[in-house]
Amino acid sequence: MTSVATPPKPRTTSAFKHLMSVHWVMATLYFVLFATGTFMAQLPREVSFRGSFYDFHKSLGILVMALLSWRILVLLRVWWKKYTKRLPKFSPEWFGKVALHIVLYFFMWVVPVTGYFLSNSFKSGNVKFFGLLMPDIFPQNAANVDLARGLHFWLGYTFLAFVVLHMVAQWKVMRANWRRLVKFLQKRQSQANS
Repeated sequence: MTSVATPPKPRTTSAFKHLMSVHWVMATLYFVLFATGTFMAQLPREVSFRGSFYDFHKSLGILVMALLSWRILVLLRVWWKKYTKRLPKFSPEWFGKVALHIVLYFFMWVVPVTGYFLSNSFKSGNVKFFGLLMPDIFPQNAANVDLARGLHFWLGYTFLAFVVLHMVAQWKVMRANWRRLVKFLQKRQSQANS
């Protein structure tokens, strides 16, 4: 009697899978941050829920900064495991991907930091994480409000441009994920109808 060797199962707890799951969580959070930021900036000051929108936006900004720190640690772990076994092929394509990702990571960090700068410049004790008062990182200084507002605005839109560039570069992945989502929704719909 011969035994058939079964192929090893992929590890579901691999660092890469953690990295991809936090990627999609952060992508969703940045989308919500951009949408709420655009919406709340256009609200008149008299609107009663404007302050709540700002608090929610700031809370998400702090959350993405924390997730970014965790993501960088996981990324370093993935790179360590991958590149201690063998070095990458240093091709122009590889350098292009690495450069784009470095720029994206820079913007993932600098846009929330400039938001914090704006909030602290405007008023001390102005940043809360879902109700929990966060320490001031920057001193209150009314002279910096316009600078901070401009930085947060322009860096946010520049970040969005690089996100679109990333999506174009990953078009095949985006299309495959879209098909998976449509199939999932169709399956849920057919289950709901039966």
